Amino acid sequence: VVGEHADHRARNLGEAPVVAAETAARRMAMPVFAATLTTIIAFMALVVVGGRFGDLIRDIPFTVIVVLAASLVECFLILPNHMAHALAHSGTQHWYDWPSRQVNRGFTWVRDRLFRPFIAGVIAARYVVLAGVVVVLASQMALWVRGDVNWRFFNAPERGYVTGNFAMIEGASRADSLEMMREMQRAAEELAAEYEREHGRNPIAYATTVVGGTNWPGLRGIGDRDADLLGGISIELIDAEERPYSSFAFVADMQKRVEQHPLAEVVTFRGQRSGPGGDSLSVRLFGAETGTLKQASLALQDTLLRYPEVSGVEDNLAYDKQELILDLTPQGQALGFKIDDLGRSLRHRLGGIEAATYPDGPRSAEIRVELPEDELTADFLERTQMRAPSGIYVPLADIVSVERRTGFSTVRRENGVRVVSVSGDISEDDPARATEIENTLRNDILPSIAAVHQVEWHRAGQAEQESTFRNDALTGFILCMTGIYLVLAWVFASWSRPAVVMAIIPFGLVGTIYGHWVWDVPLSMFTVVGLLGMTGIIINDSIVLITVIDDYAEERGLIPSIIDGTADRLRPVLLTTLTTVLGLAPLLYEQSQQAQFLKPTVITLVYGLGFGMFLGLLLVPAMVAMQQDLGARLTGLRRGLGHRHRGMRVSVRIAAAGCAVWLATTVGHVLVTGDLLPALAGYSGPLSSLTPGRAAFAMFAGGAAIWLIAMQIGTGVILRLGRRSARS
Repeated sequence: VVGEHADHRARNLGEAPVVAAETAARRMAMPVFAATLTTIIAFMALVVVGGRFGDLIRDIPFTVIVVLAASLVECFLILPNHMAHALAHSGTQHWYDWPSRQVNRGFTWVRDRLFRPFIAGVIAARYVVLAGVVVVLASQMALWVRGDVNWRFFNAPERGYVTGNFAMIEGASRADSLEMMREMQRAAEELAAEYEREHGRNPIAYATTVVGGTNWPGLRGIGDRDADLLGGISIELIDAEERPYSSFAFVADMQKRVEQHPLAEVVTFRGQRSGPGGDSLSVRLFGAETGTLKQASLALQDTLLRYPEVSGVEDNLAYDKQELILDLTPQGQALGFKIDDLGRSLRHRLGGIEAATYPDGPRSAEIRVELPEDELTADFLERTQMRAPSGIYVPLADIVSVERRTGFSTVRRENGVRVVSVSGDISEDDPARATEIENTLRNDILPSIAAVHQVEWHRAGQAEQESTFRNDALTGFILCMTGIYLVLAWVFASWSRPAVVMAIIPFGLVGTIYGHWVWDVPLSMFTVVGLLGMTGIIINDSIVLITVIDDYAEERGLIPSIIDGTADRLRPVLLTTLTTVLGLAPLLYEQSQQAQFLKPTVITLVYGLGFGMFLGLLLVPAMVAMQQDLGARLTGLRRGLGHRHRGMRVSVRIAAAGCAVWLATTVGHVLVTGDLLPALAGYSGPLSSLTPGRAAFAMFAGGAAIWLIAMQIGTGVILRLGRRSARS
């Protein structure tokens, strides 16, 4: 901006090179400083994001802030001297400058013959232009609303590493584990041969199998399972750039091909990802007994495994302990036994009872009474005698029924509530399909399971991290907008001017959504990162543009100032935007799989700034002219409220009061109660098909228009009659 302005002053105003460079630095100091400061504030908003994802992106804002600060120092301390020498050198025409002269001549012709009349038309049709730009924004928002552009919070790059783990049930043998391991190995070899025939290359770089443990990340619900009942397979695929399919597609085919052993309790496959994200699929079930939670977990796992895109489904509660369930028989109830007292007595016999405690130096010791170990044998239940309330002893086997079943050695609780977590992974190869699965899970599967098993559920993993990220990003955005507004209010010494500058910010979404749609990339957290950064960048052109318009307006009318200022600033606007866009554009074509998760940020900046430049050249001049229109109306209202003629003053106040009362009656009542005023609901007529909010706004707009027209006609009649009576 400073360099272009110095060149403009030297070429068009005839100033000496040193004077042009110094004047350009001085004239552009405030807008350039404001533009840099707003960009720094926008990137500082990213620091607000906490957690693991905040740590991931924290280097971005600090790097940008330091570079911008250094650039600002260079711009005003070093650049003017360089520009003075460059301008002195450009005063003499050289043969190698011929292409530059032709480009400048063509640019000048386009600016003066095409762009200047175009801006005049934009100002003349400013309200139509604003409506058209809003329609363009709405059309892009529709792409996201109807699902043409999806939202995926964090699409971590794959690592080309696939693991499969299994756990056999209690009672199985090591031979069964070896058989299951060989089945995994067989499936991997057959699948590799099939991929080699189809794609021309074996996808497996190497594979290892194990029995006696599991591969990373392991199985969550195995508890203290015997190591001989565990096993797995680890597969390293060739580099992602050398194969046309993802590791998740390989995982899906492995799941289909492996035949689960009859004694296998859990068999899972999972592709590894990079980055800090948690499980893309994680659900916590709570609010019921442990057995019920396990049944709900199994039902959820069975439902999820019907989707080939879902892999690695498991829970953290395993059947790994044999339990004996005792229940009173009718004879035991007749003898007066109670199940609670019976359970307490058996617990004391099996675990012992504390008889007394006594001090032992600085500590205390206890005396416990326990049965001898040789009495705690397998026939304990048959030999045990229980004392009835009547005093007689009866065999335990006569008063209880015994049920043997598999139970749980570990029950997990959070805040005293039993919790079972179900986790898994969803393939991101098809973002639309992944979004569909998550919506089905949230809206259909989980509510159905909760209703059948009477449990409650909560999304965890990445869903929980996404909620935290959104809250932090919203906080950062609010602080960013507040900081930018205060800086602009200080620069322009106005409370309303910043609104014109910041009006371009929402329209950055036009290019953002369109770019994601063109590249078929889902919106993600890195899109939000790009949007926060773009908030400060996209207004830079508007700051410079409005600064020049305000300078011109001191010497001429506002409309000519808008036309001349926009035309004169066309070159720096194009230069600042194109240098940023073209500098980032090569990253769009980066083919490395490890860089794909950053592509949403690049798309947001390239397309957002590119479209924002064109929309800004339309919107900012129109908004400045509309601000003048609004100011003229407000000035007229203030003059009317304080008019020296009593009739005019009273009429204006009555008109304003009537509009305020009508606004409260229609829109205000809907905002408070959510419905139309009963007296108005019966007269809604053709508006009855609309929502209460839309119907209320339509009633207000129509009624206010009729009321103002009637007041204007009535005031005119009264004033005319007053003049006639004064003459007579």
